Amino acid sequence: MSHSTPLPFPQSEGNNSVYQPLQQEVEVEFAEQFTKLQGKFIYCLNQQELAFQLNSLVRKQGWNKVYCRENKLLDLIGRQISDYLTADLPGCDVSITGCEALVARTGSIVMSTAQESGRTVSVYAPIHICIAFSGQLVYDVKDALQIVKEKYGIALPSLITFATGPSRTADIEKTLVVGVHGPKEVYLFLVDI
Repeated sequence: MSHSTPLPFPQSEGNNSVYQPLQQEVEVEFAEQFTKLQGKFIYCLNQQELAFQLNSLVRKQGWNKVYCRENKLLDLIGRQISDYLTADLPGCDVSITGCEALVARTGSIVMSTAQESGRTVSVYAPIHICIAFSGQLVYDVKDALQIVKEKYGIALPSLITFATGPSRTADIEKTLVVGVHGPKEVYLFLVDI
């Protein structure tokens, strides 16, 4: 006990990151990491392209029941998909939510209970569509948590969650199964605003 034990990873202490610095644009890094994890990434130049792309996807996939209860998103996309909107979350084909932030290094979507959609919308529907904006994109987890902290101050949401692609587990016989505890497919629309 009188001899000190050296730190096994001395670079992990303090403010130095143990991860490689960003080598490309943050949007490209996020798209690469997100799609590696079976996420489907759609980049939109503006709100008009978002409405067009989303409407096209809904029609192409044959989704008849779209659930969205975030007023800001409904204002952006509501007219385009108003014929498909439903108030029935258990019976919907797809749910649409916003997010708090996006983490490029891990390809993660950061969501919280403070959003209008609450806890269940992003995990209950078989397909989840997240609409995010370029200003929400950060490189690392600590940056995303800082955004949430700055937004809510001392009144942090009761749940902050990091969703990284579709739900997946390998608990049973080490076989990967997708969509067991959440959506089978996750789409991310990134709007450049």
